[in-house]
Amino acid sequence: MELKEIQDLIRFVAKSGVSEVELESKGFKIVIKTGNAQEIIRVAEPTVIHAQVPVASAPAPAPVAPAVPAAPIAAAPVADDSSKYVTIKSPMIGTFYRSSGPGKPLFVNVGDEITAGKAVCIIEAMKLFNEIESEISGTIVKVLVNDATPVEYDQPLFLVEPK
Repeated sequence: MELKEIQDLIRFVAKSGVSEVELESKGFKIVIKTGNAQEIIRVAEPTVIHAQVPVASAPAPAPVAPAVPAAPIAAAPVADDSSKYVTIKSPMIGTFYRSSGPGKPLFVNVGDEITAGKAVCIIEAMKLFNEIESEISGTIVKVLVNDATPVEYDQPLFLVEPK
């Protein structure tokens, strides 16, 4: 089939309003689709069937004893008074590191005294290593993130008991 014949076929399909034509001949196959296809959407209303089911009263089943003795109910956990702690949060998205490099000492450990302005960790963002400094003075109570893990913006990193 020549290029002129294909162009004529495309014009004919466009004028006829047909959305798709498929033509197959020796050694070739041509499919012409136009954007004039109208989409037919059928919405079927859900059919609601109201049937009355007779209610039969069955005898209540006998209680079955558990095969395994029930575990004793634990006492309610003592509420942790974390309201007195201040949280150091991540100022950015990145990867959290507790030290400046492999084999280097950690910036802070649980129980360490920190002062405002002291570096507590590094967050790597886009190949830049940003030292995160404490804004408060106090004692590190808990490290909330594992080393070399991703952190989100405003994610808690440390709990500090302020002085």
